[in-house]
Amino acid sequence: MDVCRWQISWIIGLFLFLSDVIGDFDRRDYLKREHTLVKPYSGSGFSVPLWDFVGTTMVTNNYVRLTPDYQSRQGGIWNTMPLMVKNWELHVHFKVHGSGKNLFGDGFAVWYARDRNQLGPVFGNKDFFVGLGIFLDTYSNHNGPHNHEHPYISAMVNNGTLHYDHDRDGTHTEIAGCEAKFRNKDYDTYVAIRYQDETLKVSTDIDNENKWKECFVVNGVKLPTGYYIGALISTYMFIYFPSFSDNHDIISMKLYELESLKKEDSSDYTGLPSAQFFASPRDHVEDPKGGFMSGSMSGWKVFIIIIIAIIGLAVCGVVGYVVFNKDSGFNSKRFY
Repeated sequence: MDVCRWQISWIIGLFLFLSDVIGDFDRRDYLKREHTLVKPYSGSGFSVPLWDFVGTTMVTNNYVRLTPDYQSRQGGIWNTMPLMVKNWELHVHFKVHGSGKNLFGDGFAVWYARDRNQLGPVFGNKDFFVGLGIFLDTYSNHNGPHNHEHPYISAMVNNGTLHYDHDRDGTHTEIAGCEAKFRNKDYDTYVAIRYQDETLKVSTDIDNENKWKECFVVNGVKLPTGYYIGALISTYMFIYFPSFSDNHDIISMKLYELESLKKEDSSDYTGLPSAQFFASPRDHVEDPKGGFMSGSMSGWKVFIIIIIAIIGLAVCGVVGYVVFNKDSGFNSKRFY
């Protein structure tokens, strides 16, 4: 009887061991290492195989820092291998932190884009891009009329004809978004971007619960294969304000290949990126006073107002000085 129990226990143990081995093999098989960035970061200095670094990006033993906590910085990383997988999921382990208490910025973006290594004003990437941008926006000064707080995660699909409007946080071109308080956390924070069967799903793990929380799901998103994975950030738009900065760290980026849930997997999509659904409000309504004197105050507006105020004070000072000297000359002549 004891021998039978021992044999049964041995068989069950062997079965569980083989299940773990097979499960690990499957997970390793679906992880696309050529599109994955993990510690230890092999390479020397500022180079890592299969990844290009741009701007102020710095590699350490524990993270890849896109920008330090200083204004006027721009950095990013781009995978050098085009992604030929139709269905995929990207896990980004990141940390956004800094000394700013009320004003900080600007967050960073995760990209699946046709063109890489082209720095620009849209979270470090060029405007009128072609591809998908996932924006993790931390800029606390609300730009334009919308009903959400920051930090905020949103998605934009662009075929090269759409302009990302910083003055309104891109609300008129986003396809979906959600609030996500991921800044200055003492624990690990993650975002997952899943693209499967023309459905885009973004989830977060930012509450120290070790589980994914859905941010948004959008159907009818068409993305071609052959684009590049990247992560970028720019703080140049806040060059005049030292408070507008943060450390933006990428700890890892892991890309997994997914199987199609459809019975018959369709052929590769070769057209331009497109999305059937766009979040409301969609209309880009111009400000009633020429786009400047609106209720929102973005960085460049505040800077212009400060410059105008300084010029005005200088003019008043010169006029006052001239008038004062004139009155003094007039009074001196009366006493002589």
